Amino acid sequence: MTVAQVAGVLDARIVSGADMLDKSVNSACGSDLMSDVLAFVKDQSVLITGLINAQAIRTAEMMDIICIVLVRGKTADESMLSLAKDRQIAVMQTYHSMFTACGLLYESGLRGESRKNAARSKAAV
Repeated sequence: MTVAQVAGVLDARIVSGADMLDKSVNSACGSDLMSDVLAFVKDQSVLITGLINAQAIRTAEMMDIICIVLVRGKTADESMLSLAKDRQIAVMQTYHSMFTACGLLYESGLRGESRKNAARSKAAV
């Protein structure tokens, strides 16, 4: 799935990173707790969150997350968008709840990383 397809599925508005719409995403993670996101296995993921501060961008950067979806109609401020642009992270907003956004993406074929799969991936390394 591409960033553009994520936006389409979620009826989301791209607020930063319109030049990244053709980038592929492999999985998704929904959380407002960045500590949970840090425990998530990364690899070109989408972060679905209601957190609208720089910590979301910094966490996304550390975890190789290429797209952040802000849920519940939340809006990023200019400092968050500037940081996202500098880090080449797409940001979009949707009026869907986190639960609905995750469900719509799952229904469209985008999966999250399960703990079981994460353990297998780490054991293979």
